[in-house]
Amino acid sequence: ARRAEPDPGLVRVSTGAVDLRGATVAVTGATGFIGRYIVRTLLDRGARVVGVVRNPDRVPELRAAGVELHRADLAQPDRLAAGFAGADAVVSNAALLALGPRRWEEYRRANVAGTENVFDAVRAAGVRRVVQISSVAVYRGHAQPRVREDHPQLAESDAAGWLANRYGISKALSEQLAWRLASEYGLALTTLRPCAVYGAFDPTFSRLFVRLASLPVTVMPAAAHVPVVYAGDVAEAVALALERPIAIGRAYNVTGEDLPLWDVYRAWGMAGGRTAWLTLPVPFPVRWVYDNTRAETELGWRNRPLVDGFRETIALEGGR
Repeated sequence: ARRAEPDPGLVRVSTGAVDLRGATVAVTGATGFIGRYIVRTLLDRGARVVGVVRNPDRVPELRAAGVELHRADLAQPDRLAAGFAGADAVVSNAALLALGPRRWEEYRRANVAGTENVFDAVRAAGVRRVVQISSVAVYRGHAQPRVREDHPQLAESDAAGWLANRYGISKALSEQLAWRLASEYGLALTTLRPCAVYGAFDPTFSRLFVRLASLPVTVMPAAAHVPVVYAGDVAEAVALALERPIAIGRAYNVTGEDLPLWDVYRAWGMAGGRTAWLTLPVPFPVRWVYDNTRAETELGWRNRPLVDGFRETIALEGGR
C-alpha cells in the first residue's frame, strides 16, 4: 500500500503565505456543497473568488455576491486553464461522490483523470499554489486507534472487488497523482482530508441523516463512532492552509470529534432540528477515529461544537 503522503521535500516550492485580502482564488466545484462554503469563507477573508464550474447559473447567489464564474468541466483542461488564469491559488474541490451505485470508470474519469486535467491547467495558467480537497476515505482500513496522515492508502488494485470502495480508491489515486504532479510541475500543494461532512445544501450524508432523524419512529446506532465535520470548518481549513506557509507540502486530517452517532443525533435535536417521536438505539459497534492534531497544531484549526454547526445549517437552509 502507498503511504499517505510523499516526503514534503519533494515539493520544492516555498511561496510563503497567501494574503487573502485582495488575492484571487479559483475554486472548482464552487456551486457544490462544500464549494459554496469555501467561497463564502474566502469572500469573508477579503479574497476575489473565481468559480470554475460546469453550470454557472446553478447558484445565482454566487454571482450576486461578486463571484466571477467560468464554465468548465473537469474533462476540459483548456477551459479550466482559462478559468485559472490570473489566480494566486487554486482550490481543487470538484469531485464525484454519488449516493447510488456508480461504475469504477465513472469515478476514475471524474476523480483521477479530472485531477490530472486540473493540475495540467494549473501549470498552463502559471498558478503555483494549490489546495486539494481529498478525503479520509483514502485510507486503507482503520487498524490504528487514531488514523494519522501517514497511514497507508488504498491502491488501484483494490478496485477489482464488487464490494470495493470505488469513491475512496478514486480519491486515493487522485491525491497520489496530485502529489506526483505537484512535484513534477513545481507546485506548492496542500491536501485536506475531511471525514463525513454535514451542512446546508448537502445532497449526501446530511440528507440521509436528517431523513432518518425526522421519521416518526427511527433507529440510531448507539455505539457507532463515525466522526462528522461541519462544511464551514472544512472551508476554514482551506483558508488557513492558504494563509500559512507551513501547510505547503503537507496533508491534514480535518475531521470531527470522537463521538457516537447517538450524540450527533442529540446535538441535532438541541440545535432545533426535527427528531423522531421514538428513537430506538441499535448496537452497531464500529469506530473510525482520525487524528487531526497536525491541523490543530500547525494551522490553528478547530472543530466548532456540533450544536453550533447544526444551528448554522438550519439557519442557512431556512429551517426544516
